[in-house]
Amino acid sequence: MRHDGRPILARSPVIPVLTIHDVASAVPLARALVAGGLPVIEVTLRTEQALAAIKAIVHDVPDAIVGAGTILNPADIAHALAAGSRFLVSPGTPPDLARDLSEVAIPVLPGCATVTEAMQLAARGFTALKFFPAEASGGIAFLKSLSGPLPNLLFCPTGGIDLAKAPGYLALPNVGAVGGSWVVPDDALKAGDFARIETLAREAALLRH
Repeated sequence: MRHDGRPILARSPVIPVLTIHDVASAVPLARALVAGGLPVIEVTLRTEQALAAIKAIVHDVPDAIVGAGTILNPADIAHALAAGSRFLVSPGTPPDLARDLSEVAIPVLPGCATVTEAMQLAARGFTALKFFPAEASGGIAFLKSLSGPLPNLLFCPTGGIDLAKAPGYLALPNVGAVGGSWVVPDDALKAGDFARIETLAREAALLRH
């Protein structure tokens, strides 16, 4: 299926979730993450600079696989695609958004937090889902309990996960990757300390199954 998100999860054990306020930091940040071994990058559409950041990364960092997160409506989908996003991520997926995302020709990780939501998305043909907010919604125990009744679903848990918690998630057979912002600490980004970010990315890239 065109919108299958599994190929995205197969590329990296950790997907950095970025909130970019200054477009000037987008390219060096993406280069640091790619150099550290994390080519898949989610830029959340929470700031005015997000779409410009995606465009800049697409243009200047060809080895990066950059996607748009916090997709909430059809306008977000259109803007993300126009910016060159290579995948889309939603925090949650109401029925209308699920329908729109199912028609997209790039990988999608639609968000869910309950068994019912996961089943509804599976019924629409989605097999790779974002589990958000992971820690607040049951974490590892919740995902472990889903592997029996929903064996064909693969998850990308995001929310409250750090370097210490990530290995527990990645050990689960139904987890393809984890999303997290710990790889890009706010203070490092503000200081332009991309060497530190590359080091953190290198640590995260070692967290493979």
